[in-house]
Amino acid sequence: MAVATRLKIGDVAKQTGVAVGALRYYESLGLLSSERGDNGYRYYPPEAVHQVQFIKKAQALGFSLEDVGDVLTVHQRGDLPCGFVRSLLQDKIQQLEDQIQQMTAFKADLEQYRDRWAESQPRPQSGDICPLIETVPLTV
Repeated sequence: MAVATRLKIGDVAKQTGVAVGALRYYESLGLLSSERGDNGYRYYPPEAVHQVQFIKKAQALGFSLEDVGDVLTVHQRGDLPCGFVRSLLQDKIQQLEDQIQQMTAFKADLEQYRDRWAESQPRPQSGDICPLIETVPLTV
């Protein structure tokens, strides 16, 4: 890498708005690569700025860093990863649907407790912390 085209980690951080620690973490995961100079500094190619921006955009869509690594691996093999990305996105959508259903059911449970507790005044038993919560069945 020519000296004039190399970027120090601080330069990449400034241009992307990503903390130096995060850049080091990305590198430890194999999402970025750098070369060490004689002075021990990390030097990145100019493309690193675009790559970090890509990582942040993918994260904004809900992709994990592991997902991003998989996408980058497909790209580095010389393949266009768009089909793979569509598949990942569909998986994310399904996960959200499942979470929404779980959260809706949980909300309904909480509303039932709220309504039941509004009508009752349970008597505290010896050792009770809160008689309302004590009435909730323990599920393991």
